[in-house]
Amino acid sequence: MQADTQTSPILASLLMIGAMAIIGVIDNAVILLAETVGLWQFHLSRALMMLPLIFGLSLLGLGGMRPKRFGPVILRSVMITLAMLFYFASLALMPIAQALAGLFTSPIFVLLISAIAMKQRIGPWRIFAVLLGFAGILCVLQLNPHDFDMRNLLPVAGGLFYAFSSVITRSHCSGESTVALLAAMIVTLGSAGAIGLVVLEFFPIASPDGPEGFATRGWVWDMQPALLWIVVQAVGSTIAVFMLIKAYQVGEPSYVAVFEYSVMIFGPLFAFVALGQTIEPIQIAGIGLIACAGAVLGWRAGRETAQPETV
Repeated sequence: MQADTQTSPILASLLMIGAMAIIGVIDNAVILLAETVGLWQFHLSRALMMLPLIFGLSLLGLGGMRPKRFGPVILRSVMITLAMLFYFASLALMPIAQALAGLFTSPIFVLLISAIAMKQRIGPWRIFAVLLGFAGILCVLQLNPHDFDMRNLLPVAGGLFYAFSSVITRSHCSGESTVALLAAMIVTLGSAGAIGLVVLEFFPIASPDGPEGFATRGWVWDMQPALLWIVVQAVGSTIAVFMLIKAYQVGEPSYVAVFEYSVMIFGPLFAFVALGQTIEPIQIAGIGLIACAGAVLGWRAGRETAQPETV
């Protein structure tokens, strides 16, 4: 990384906010395509559209598509594929604010995994961030013990597997190009989609109409109503990831990562304007708590990088 690309915090923040704005908008398209096609067909179709675009990112000089170490890259891809399957399934079943809140539990899980599995020491600030984030999760998901629904935990499961992928990325994939990691992830997601379609072909499951049947729906031949939204997802995701990559190239990672939480503003805001999804005041407060927890974790990560210490 060139030195002059490390001193553009304003550009980095604008790139990240732009990427999150795109993701916040296009992820709302899932509720529309879930009306007619299924989760597995969506991921297979989107992967086939994204791979040529990712190859274009490689041609732009952002990195090669061939991994240096296949084992860790494959394991990371499997973890992030599970995360995305849970996350996109939840988008069809609940407001995007709840789905995003569940997915953004990943920094909290990363900290817990680091402390429990990797025996890393954590200090009071990070413990405070975990408690703060957990309180925010409860506010956004509105978990009611008297009316418990397992579907509310789908995005949290996505956050857990996303955390595992993050830990693997840091510990075993730091030398890989971002394009190689992205390509491997999309290939794995597409393969998961193909496997799901084959399983549902031989072992069909009665699937309700509309978004409720998103995760159990097999191949739908008449995918014309959903095709536009799949294209929007594929193109938008590629552009957003390109901007995300550039943001981390021109800015300090611990600083840039905090701006990822802006998606929790753009996603619910667009859902309210375009789809009429409402969000309760307590959920708004919960989003704020989760964002604050992420900011604290990012701040401590930045201090640890500048001056290693017990945190």
